[in-house]
Amino acid sequence: MEIKTILWPTDLSANSLKAGPHVVDLAQKHDAAVVLLYVAVDLCRMFPAYGNYPSVELLNNFRDWEIGKARKRLEKLCDEELKACPYLRLRLVTGEPAEEILKAVEREAADLIVITRRGERRESGFGNIARQVIESATVPVQIL
Repeated sequence: MEIKTILWPTDLSANSLKAGPHVVDLAQKHDAAVVLLYVAVDLCRMFPAYGNYPSVELLNNFRDWEIGKARKRLEKLCDEELKACPYLRLRLVTGEPAEEILKAVEREAADLIVITRRGERRESGFGNIARQVIESATVPVQIL
């Protein structure tokens, strides 16, 4: 299997960042590009379930703040741990994580997804996002 592009979705949790060294090794071995993906939660989609919600402007300000913080952390991660990767692209999007990961596969022409079993939570087994990605991915998925 030829690997030209590796998609590494992360929620920036300690657990999800454990995939970093593996991604670097794969990228070097295959001279592959790495797409580092962060998905910010779309709060506007969540609040209607609860009835009333804060203004769209307030939610958008929070989203912009979250994406800004994530960008800084991702850039630091790239500088400190991923500088050995031959080609590196950052992508920050808003939406449902599994859905956006699957869209990124197509958009970035990814040949492989590297994801951890769980992001934030520390329970055993697969997290909901990992399970959805495994079940619906059109490319191989490596689970760490």
